[in-house]
Amino acid sequence: MKSNKIYKSKAAVTLSLACMMFLVVSVVAGTSRAEAQVSGATLSGVVTDVSGAVVPNAAIIISNTDTAATRNITSNAEGFYSAPNLNPGNYEVKISAKGFSTSLQKGIVLTVSSQQTFSPVLTVGKFDQLVVVSTVPPSVQSSSSTLSATVDGTTVRELPLNGRDWTSLATLEPGVLSVPNQATTGFSANKGNRGFGNQLSDGGHRPNENTYRVNGMVINDYTNAAPGGATGVNLGVDAIDQFSVLTSSYTSEYGRTSGAVIDAITKSGTNKLHGTAFFFDRDKIFDARNYFEPTRSPFRRIQFGAAAGAPIFKNKTFFFAAYEGIRQSQPVATTIKVPNAGARAAAVPAIVPYLALWPVAPTGAADTNPGGIGVQSFNVAQPTKASENYVIVRLDHKFSSSDTIDGTYFFDSGPQTQVDPLGNTTHQVFSRRQLYTAEETHVFNSAILNTFRGGVSLITGLINDPVSGSAAGTNAKLAVAPGSVAPPQLPVSGLTTAYGLGGFNKFNHDWQSIQFYDDAFITKGNHSMKVGGAFENMHYDVLEQLSPNGRFNTYSTLAKFLSNAPNKLNALAPGGSHQVAFRENHFAA
Repeated sequence: MKSNKIYKSKAAVTLSLACMMFLVVSVVAGTSRAEAQVSGATLSGVVTDVSGAVVPNAAIIISNTDTAATRNITSNAEGFYSAPNLNPGNYEVKISAKGFSTSLQKGIVLTVSSQQTFSPVLTVGKFDQLVVVSTVPPSVQSSSSTLSATVDGTTVRELPLNGRDWTSLATLEPGVLSVPNQATTGFSANKGNRGFGNQLSDGGHRPNENTYRVNGMVINDYTNAAPGGATGVNLGVDAIDQFSVLTSSYTSEYGRTSGAVIDAITKSGTNKLHGTAFFFDRDKIFDARNYFEPTRSPFRRIQFGAAAGAPIFKNKTFFFAAYEGIRQSQPVATTIKVPNAGARAAAVPAIVPYLALWPVAPTGAADTNPGGIGVQSFNVAQPTKASENYVIVRLDHKFSSSDTIDGTYFFDSGPQTQVDPLGNTTHQVFSRRQLYTAEETHVFNSAILNTFRGGVSLITGLINDPVSGSAAGTNAKLAVAPGSVAPPQLPVSGLTTAYGLGGFNKFNHDWQSIQFYDDAFITKGNHSMKVGGAFENMHYDVLEQLSPNGRFNTYSTLAKFLSNAPNKLNALAPGGSHQVAFRENHFAA
């Protein structure tokens, strides 16, 4: 972030929110346990024999069949065990105890943030006798009252997604829907000032009341809205292993917002090399013609990329990386209105140079007053182009069966450029997102596990950043506002409004969120408890410049414009537009 910040009202303004929550210690009888804010899954249960008596001191080995990662725990005196923060995936559980046959349960599937119960039943027999159970246990989460649903990797990859935005699949959950008629990335109602991502509503909540997380880190943007790039989509489908949508009855650990919690976890490498590659082409040749259009509108979008995961050291260190790119071109058809030949001839000398901002209409264009002062109208196509690149890298390492660490970095950046209706200027909407995360999990013993994670989310949004312009659109001799170097905004009744380069409302957003979380899981008797804390430091810097080149109040008639009879000029006072800095700290326990 920049260091030379100018603060609101010419004084340092720090919005410091000390949101100290009540200490939450959930104590649940039987096999129930506390809802975990970590992205990993929890497997718990009670080990019994065929008569229903509990089996204490049973050795339990929980193994991930993809990475060979294991968690070794022992059932306590009540036969209860709990294994929190397991990476989502396919597992098998081996249970052995003195005087009983060893049992091996296969086919256990754990999903992101799930609370799954598995209570094995041991039979009397020899210790070295192995009983393999291949019947898949039910995946009903009887130990949690949270209303949620999980979208697995296969669903994310295989369902058709317009733009390949994985957050849009949250609408598969009852009560979650995409907000209709969302703002677009244009010159006036710009989506970037509300958040680039797809806006979702859960049970009537506002779109900025949801929480979006990747690997346990909040990735909401500077308006607390859905994450996304300048194209309006949240990329990374091939990097998402699965995500869950929590809609209600979740615990106070998720108290950052009141809406849904969309909690995703990225893929990791496994002991086998695996990868994918893809190419999607959307072109007007595949489209049907709009009933009201004589021809099909030109449109081209290609999305391409690849993903791969592999072991660096088998059973120990794993690597995963993915790339996705978007290249899009979609001209926007519109009708513009320009002065006719009679109007141009009637202009006073002071106005003549400004008429270059309106193109000359082609032969045969509709004319409101042929031969006199009038307006001509014709159709044009505003070129709109987008280019976005997304990269993610993840590294997992196992120091021992009781100590693991993982780290993730993703980068998403790209502009969308658009030409104004009169073709004088090209401006861009630019978005850049970065996320750094790290998580360490340490198993002290069968009763205590601790997870610590931290990360940084960096987001930049530039709205209507000037790129290039025509000779008229960059003519400094036509500038009128203090400090401007291009023509002002010229709204004239009956004509399409003209702009000089840099004349659209401009906004710069810079967001930085530093986050730390610690969660300790404690098993005592047939109870499990969780204690923890969270800290988030947020920096938000915003610059707003309305009509930087100045704006004349609408000329009520074309004749007044041609005779140089302005009514009023709105312009930024020299040195009157400053960046405002907000600083917040959130604490939770």
